[in-house]
Amino acid sequence: MDTETQSAYQEELQRLERTNVEIDKQLKRLRETPVYYGPDLTEQALEAQREHGRHNLAKAIDEAYFGRLDFQESGTASPAPLYIGKTGVEDERTGQLLVIDWRAPVASLFYSFTGGLDAASYDSPDGLIEGLVYLKRNLVVRKQILQRVVDTYDREADSLAVGDEFLLYRLGENKDNKLRDIVSTIQAEQDRIIRAAKNTALIIQGVAGSGKTTVALHRLAFMLYQYREQVRAERMIIFAPNSMFLDYISGVLPELGVGNIQQNTFTDWVLDVLDHEVKLADPAMTLQTWFSLGSARPVVDDNAPGRWKGAVAFQHAIDARLSEFEKTYVPSDDFIPWEGARLKLAMIREWFFVENKHYPLIKRRERVVARIKRWMEMQLDKVWEQTKKKELKKKGAQRLRTYLTGWPEHTAFTFYKQLFDGKDSASNVPGPIAAASLKRFKKKEVELEDLAPLLYIHARLNGVPSEQLFDHVVIDEAQDFSPFQVAVLDMYTRNHSFTILGDLSQGIHAYQGIHDWKEFSSLFEANGTAYFELDRSYRSTMEIIQFANAVLERGVDNPLLAVPVFRSGNKVRVLQAAPAQRFAQIAQALTALESGSASTIAVVTRTERQAQELHEQLTAAGHEANLITAHQRVYRGGISVLPVYLTKGLEFDAVLLVDATAKHYEASLMDAKLLYVGCTRALHELWLLAPGELSPLVAADNPDIVTTVSPF
Repeated sequence: MDTETQSAYQEELQRLERTNVEIDKQLKRLRETPVYYGPDLTEQALEAQREHGRHNLAKAIDEAYFGRLDFQESGTASPAPLYIGKTGVEDERTGQLLVIDWRAPVASLFYSFTGGLDAASYDSPDGLIEGLVYLKRNLVVRKQILQRVVDTYDREADSLAVGDEFLLYRLGENKDNKLRDIVSTIQAEQDRIIRAAKNTALIIQGVAGSGKTTVALHRLAFMLYQYREQVRAERMIIFAPNSMFLDYISGVLPELGVGNIQQNTFTDWVLDVLDHEVKLADPAMTLQTWFSLGSARPVVDDNAPGRWKGAVAFQHAIDARLSEFEKTYVPSDDFIPWEGARLKLAMIREWFFVENKHYPLIKRRERVVARIKRWMEMQLDKVWEQTKKKELKKKGAQRLRTYLTGWPEHTAFTFYKQLFDGKDSASNVPGPIAAASLKRFKKKEVELEDLAPLLYIHARLNGVPSEQLFDHVVIDEAQDFSPFQVAVLDMYTRNHSFTILGDLSQGIHAYQGIHDWKEFSSLFEANGTAYFELDRSYRSTMEIIQFANAVLERGVDNPLLAVPVFRSGNKVRVLQAAPAQRFAQIAQALTALESGSASTIAVVTRTERQAQELHEQLTAAGHEANLITAHQRVYRGGISVLPVYLTKGLEFDAVLLVDATAKHYEASLMDAKLLYVGCTRALHELWLLAPGELSPLVAADNPDIVTTVSPF
């Protein structure tokens, strides 16, 4: 450590010690203050502030801050050091901010400033603030101990370029079984997304490893800070591809000091809203069928059930059917509860189509039926003889029940079924889709693609209660969503406030997902959407990214290629062996990876059945491994054995992708995307095993690979 670096380290060490003393003192005082449980509202508000302080200081006590920015605001005499952390900390004696919350406006400079002598600026509540940046410094603090000091910009130094040393240091760390926050390494392009306006449908195309999921989670934390009077954590939701992925990302928001945000899958959420009137066909069976091997890969077009039912055109067909249904919904006769009393149909229609026209259909029916009952009571009030009144009341109730049989009380499911029975030409459902659907409907069973139409009908029939409206919605792996899913979610979202993120190159569920982001952006007003591209991959080494890009280029027209950060590692290793040596090669390769520095290792198969068989073999051979299936709800880390389609969204220190052969990965669009997904899960090591002819998606002369022939 040179003299200048040693001096900077000592300066930061002294500053950290003073900050830690202040945090310890404040936290000790708050913890010693008795918690107030009484009824006084003022004291309750004060207690809420104290609890907020306890929570924030507890978050700050181990890692007070991670960055420093020396900024001289225009009109001031000298630069002031600003320390950036996960939560703000104020000196109780002076009122001075010791640590600035990373979400504060001035903290945006720490992320947006990329070097140079020109003035920098940030938006504040008082307007644009300009000034000069003199120093940008990254700090690593663990358990109150200063571990690392890295200057990424120094105005007084000879070199004015921002270095990547700190970023590369953090990217080189091994991962555990949970996704972690990136507060200390947010890049400028990521920060722009995080701080984008709230009432916008934000669409993010991000290559594998670009940090799009983590950026979306940080965006939620920022919105709760910036728009604290307008949004509530409990009215925000993250839709993830599966329950295991929710477990994998579950640590990020608590690390950022944010709780109570809903996290769910679209499937589970819709089934809850529908009060489980239907059940979902086993999703694992659908996925296994789609990803199973055969002599031919499935052909995907817009007539595939998922694409057809997920199209906006189907939504419009349902709209037309609902409009026709509304016109004929009211019974066609006067209501006669008993002789001498008649409620004209014209009056019933007036109540339904005019007085209550702003209510949804089911609510309108309820209100009109209640109105009919009140009318009957008024007619009965004219009868003085009690015996006759009782007789007429009984007769009227019976006739009303009969009358209402001509006014069906539909649920979303009973209405939806009628679209497929062949009697309704307006819905225009293709015959094969109708036949397969009706067969499932007999068991009250639906497929994933049925959920958006069912929820849409439910909302049209019953309305959307205010307590079910979201302040903001995050859709992860959105390339696997249909336009109909997003359209119906928009009905449940205030002000079209969305963060929609995914990667078209990872669109392995093409039987239901989109082919172009315009399929989503067209659902919103042009001035209400924003589109961002994240093309830098921070996850994998250069060698892994370049290899994965080559796979895409061999199977995908005009692929969206990742740009790696300059983090070099080992070349991709291709292990070639005879089919008879397959398991022996896998076991040896896994042993070699275990003996290295990898904490998390994925053994990736082509199908779920192969994963199950291989897991049994590895367990019998003494390897401790976790099998991951489509039903998994917890990601445990360590060694995982899983099919390639379930790796999406996850990352591992090392990946051993078995069966990278021509039989399992053809030179096709879907196989290229699957292989790309599997390869881009690796942070540091990627090994491919080819017990047979190597996949044509892998160029044997690729300079980023090293080939090893059995024996290992």
